Amino acid sequence: MNRILITGGAGFIGANFAHYWLSKYDKDYVVVLDSLTYAGNPQNLSSLNNNPRFRFVKGSINSQELVEYLLREENIDTLVHFAAESHVDRSISGPDAFLETNINGTHALLKAAKNVWLADPANPLPHRFHHVSTDEVYGTLAPNDPPFTETTPYAPNSPYSASKAASDHFVRAYYETYGLQVSTSNCSNNYGFYHFPEKLIPLCLTNILDNKALPIYGDGQQIRDWLYVEDHCRGIDLVIKQGKVGETYNIGGVNEWANIDIVNLLCELVDQRFAQNSALKQQFPLAPAANGRSSKSLITYVTDRAGHDRRYAVATDKINAELGYQPVETFATGIEKTIDWYLNNEPWWRAVQDGSYQQWGK
Repeated sequence: MNRILITGGAGFIGANFAHYWLSKYDKDYVVVLDSLTYAGNPQNLSSLNNNPRFRFVKGSINSQELVEYLLREENIDTLVHFAAESHVDRSISGPDAFLETNINGTHALLKAAKNVWLADPANPLPHRFHHVSTDEVYGTLAPNDPPFTETTPYAPNSPYSASKAASDHFVRAYYETYGLQVSTSNCSNNYGFYHFPEKLIPLCLTNILDNKALPIYGDGQQIRDWLYVEDHCRGIDLVIKQGKVGETYNIGGVNEWANIDIVNLLCELVDQRFAQNSALKQQFPLAPAANGRSSKSLITYVTDRAGHDRRYAVATDKINAELGYQPVETFATGIEKTIDWYLNNEPWWRAVQDGSYQQWGK
């Protein structure tokens, strides 16, 4: 039985991980720590509120004192660190928040874990500190380059990826210097339920339904590897349970798509839904498909953002060979589930759009 602290557990991937873990391990206890900044949504966890094996704590990872208290009070043996500022555009316009959360916040967690779990160096408490990172720390790939591996030199190109790279190095340093039992995973682009609608897939889905422009940076040929969020959770689970201490594992979908191709596919699939279900025309009367138009008519090309990496892709040979990891969802099945979730959960994304979701955390 594990007692787990999930940082950033009200965000997109963290919330999915909390649901995944509590569903899979029916004797484990989960504490979520989240400061409920703009991307932290307590509604993502509302179905867990009556679960006696779940506790939510509103607070910052930068509060070392709070984290130490939780580690001791809840007898935590596993910390899974998702909390991060993660939107590249926001890091370009306001990088300070990324340094404060992604670097200083991670360091505060490491210090707290060291103080509690390694208080007696001769007899450290059983523990694992798992750090969730990104493929963006490796930089960018040319079209014919092989995917990133765990030994690819770091070359971050945005303030966001630079801050995540720094946090990765701090995690490694606490293993090498102090013996903290750490592991790190670097994942490719996630998609799925509870995805905050500023990222490509949920932004395009909700904009289609509201007849708003689908903004495509540059020529739209930026390539990303897409991973269904629950498959990411499965990968982290394997790393925590079976991965080697001190090691890094890439978790990817081996599923590369150009941004413009993703958007075209979303348009086609949404239009198909409207053709198959006339009730959607009543629910979303502004959508192009409700008015005899193609959703692709909303595609709008905009000026590319600064430092926009051309391609990301990660090799998953290590996690496949050592831990037997394989994604369960194909992109075809995962994107269908994602579209249906957004069509069936309009109140969730409407609340995000108008900001009312933030009231739920007060």
